[in-house]
Amino acid sequence: MDIKILGPGCVRCKTLEKLVINTLAELDIAANVSKVEDIMKIMEYRIMHTPGLVINEKVIVSGRIPSPAEMKEILTNNK
Repeated sequence: MDIKILGPGCVRCKTLEKLVINTLAELDIAANVSKVEDIMKIMEYRIMHTPGLVINEKVIVSGRIPSPAEMKEILTNNK
């Protein structure tokens, strides 16, 4: 699984990154997690608000941080 966190490095983006990493560890799911902070690259995903969560090149969430329960569901369903 390839996961990208889209955002300029704000607090919300960092919170989403921590949530993803912690949830992956809790569920014992292997994934490549990277941050995309370049605004031009973020714009390529056509999201209007950060943070953004992209899994396997598909935008899953943008403009908000999912709840821990929702994050578990997202990661389980996108393995």
